[in-house]
Order: sequence, then structure tokens, then C-alpha cells
Amino acid sequence: MDRLDDIEAFLAVVEKGSLTAAARHLGRSLQSISRSLATLERSVAVDLVRRTTRQSQPTEAGLAFYRRVKPALTEIGDARREAASRQAELTGLLRVGSPALFGAAHIVPVISELVVRHPRLEIELKVSDREVDLVAERLDMAVRIRELRDSSLKARRLGEVRAVVFGAPSYFQRRGRPQHPDELKDHDCVVRLTDGDPEAWPFRIAGRRRLIRVGGRVRTDSTAAANAAVSSGAGIGYAPLWLVRHLVDRGEVEIILEAFEVARVPIHAVWLPTRVPLAKAQVFTEAMSARLRRERL
Repeated sequence: MDRLDDIEAFLAVVEKGSLTAAARHLGRSLQSISRSLATLERSVAVDLVRRTTRQSQPTEAGLAFYRRVKPALTEIGDARREAASRQAELTGLLRVGSPALFGAAHIVPVISELVVRHPRLEIELKVSDREVDLVAERLDMAVRIRELRDSSLKARRLGEVRAVVFGAPSYFQRRGRPQHPDELKDHDCVVRLTDGDPEAWPFRIAGRRRLIRVGGRVRTDSTAAANAAVSSGAGIGYAPLWLVRHLVDRGEVEIILEAFEVARVPIHAVWLPTRVPLAKAQVFTEAMSARLRRERL
């Protein structure tokens, strides 16, 4: 982690009021933010932030330091963006990793836009639903849809996705509409045979995350097949909203149990800390972020 990242972490802690909020804002782990803050305090030999269980407040020295470095870091950021933008023609190869279906739905449109705009730019997209190693796969960066584990990778938060429970109107007319996650045990659920435990669906009940066991007579390792089974009335499904948005918009399925949804899952761009992001990687990240802000995920 370089010194600018340590200062960035300190500024975020002061502005967001806690290490946890700063980590969420920067798309970094709580441990990473804590290390950055400790490193910075050692370097200046003074406590900059007074930490408590719930919040963090700048000390008098920390507030003075904040007022001096905030404008400077803003200038550095502006200078970096200006330098990157001066390269009007992006050239060379950018290797990007992505989950398979998300890549086809949301990354390919961005790639198409960029290669039209920059004729000398090449982009290689490698899709996999496993968490690939950037070094082993020779990737410049990857898009990941999950909470990031404590990692040496650098990251930028691009957006977030919502997971929903849904079913066809014909199913609800025949079997009724569950009002609470516990009622799913009395319903047919279409199970996607993915990694992890496909028959345990997460919910937020009474303020806490709980896994609810589900079952049904239809199981498949194909996301498209699972969604088709739900839309045809075979049972209730669980999936990221972006995968079934078209079914919702057409009225083929309806979302249920919205009050019990878990927190949205973040989408990050990640890259190796030993590499300064290339101009083409920065442009790709900005384009992805802009697209995801427009989409209803």
C-alpha cells in the first residue's frame, strides 16, 4: 500500500465517521483501512484519529492534518485524471476477467463501446464463475461480484447488485404467496446447483442474517433453465435481480419477500497492487461504473 492510499484512507475515516464506513466507501477491507491509518500515524508520530467502538473522530492534530492534505490530494487526483485523459488514443491489449453471465450482459457492451471509440485498443475478456488468480491468468484486472476478502489486491467499487426471491403469477394463484421466509419450506423452490449450498437461501430476519432451507422438485446447474422454470410456474426462484429484470418488466414473474432481502452485494474492479492502473484500465473502469449507475441491478 503506498503513502497516498494511507492518506486517502485517513481522509475517508474523517469524512465518513468510522473505519467501517471508510472501508465501504473505498471498496477496501476494514483491516486494510486500519493498517493504512496505523502506518500514517507512525509516519507522522502523532495520533490522528480517536477510535471508539462505533465511530472515529479526528484528534486536534488530525483535524489540522486533514485541512492541509485534503486540497493536496484533490490536486493530485485531478492531475492524474488530466494526465490519463491526454492520451487521446488508447492502444494495446487490456486483459479483463469477469463472471460469465455478467460479462455477457454488462461488460461486453462496455467493451464494444470502447473498441469503437479507440480503434487501436484491444480487449481480451476471460469469463469464469470461479475466483481466478490474476497472475496465473495473466489478467490486468477483473470484475468481481462479492464482498472482497482481506486481500493484497487493490479495488474500486463499481456498483452493487440486489438478490431477489421471485415467482410466476400462475404459481402464486395455485400455491399462494409466501409472506415470510419460513413459509418457503411449504413451497416448491427451483434450486440452482451453484457453488456453496444451493438449498440455503439468505434472508435478513429481525435484523439478522439467516439461512433458510428450501427444497423443490426442479434442480439445475443452468441459470437460464432455472429462471425459465420459475417463469413457467414450476416453483419459486432466487437470483440476482439483473438476471431476471426482463422477466419482471414483462410481468412473467413477481418479486416477493422484499422486506427480508439481505444487503446488496458490491461489484468491484480489482487489480494487482504492484501495478499502476494503465490508462486503458482506468477508462474501462470509468465506463463500467457509468453503465452500472444507469442500470437497475
